[in-house]
Amino acid sequence: MKVPRKLLSFLRKKDKFFIATHINPEADAIGSALALSMALETMGKETALFDKDTIPELYRFLPGHERFINSIPPLITLHSPLILLDCNSLKRAGLEGLSFRHSAVIDHHEPAPLCQPRYREHGRGGARPATEEDFGNIRWIEPKAAATGLMVFYLIKELGLKITSEIAINLYSAIAVDTGTFRYNNTTPEVLRVGAELIEAGASPACISNNLYETWSEGRFALLIMALNTLEIRDNIAITVVTKGMYKKTGTSAEDTENFVNFPRVLKDVKISAFFRETSDDYWKASLRSKELINVEQIAASFGGGGHKNAAGYTIKGTLESAKKSLIKAAKS
Repeated sequence: MKVPRKLLSFLRKKDKFFIATHINPEADAIGSALALSMALETMGKETALFDKDTIPELYRFLPGHERFINSIPPLITLHSPLILLDCNSLKRAGLEGLSFRHSAVIDHHEPAPLCQPRYREHGRGGARPATEEDFGNIRWIEPKAAATGLMVFYLIKELGLKITSEIAINLYSAIAVDTGTFRYNNTTPEVLRVGAELIEAGASPACISNNLYETWSEGRFALLIMALNTLEIRDNIAITVVTKGMYKKTGTSAEDTENFVNFPRVLKDVKISAFFRETSDDYWKASLRSKELINVEQIAASFGGGGHKNAAGYTIKGTLESAKKSLIKAAKS
């Protein structure tokens, strides 16, 4: 993977950086930002890490997660160049309306056409907008990269910096989550080689896997049981649901639904798994996962959403039953 010379020069010349990522952050966004911040600070740079949302409890095992701030420091836009990670839009980072004199974008999502705003599925069962503008003085976008964490790995190596154990843990976690712990079809030989190098640098697959998948609260487990009890299969489409009432009954929140959409995919005859999460009265966020050659991004796009071939999402207004029927109709077409 070739790192742009302009980006390397930008990072070497500037002394302070404001690093931000998208709202509703997941491991790729958080781990990539932390790893880049740590690497730049070994060069004597100063960095500030920003995310408008609180880091989900699930990812608080990542080294340095407490360094994220939720408010913008005074005059930061005047004094620090911006590095936007894992998204392309200031709006998606909660920075709309601000002006940055110098900025760089590092992302692995393909920009959507400017005239067709779309949404991309991205972590925590929600959807995030794809690029709505060609933001950034420097834009390094690699749609074929398995994760932004993979791009940051090559960036750090190209800068000639050491991959410390903390950096390795953050990058391994970033890549692991976006490859389904090395199970999705974006798991290439390159990804596995990088994973091996990160393990050699100090990332523990067992420890990371335990934190990602084996530290559930009883409330979250109870919520999963409720969701699975809503399971219905129509035309090889598995549909599960979580309502606001379920959150209240189990003492959970939307962040606890991460990965729920993947459970029905274990059923042999299921081709698409759809998870509907209630956000407000008659509003639902739909997360889609598919097997084989089925392109759920096209389905999501028909509702103004988007994502990847096998992972996508959208938001829809209406009753739950109407949302289900609309999905099935779109899938058939």
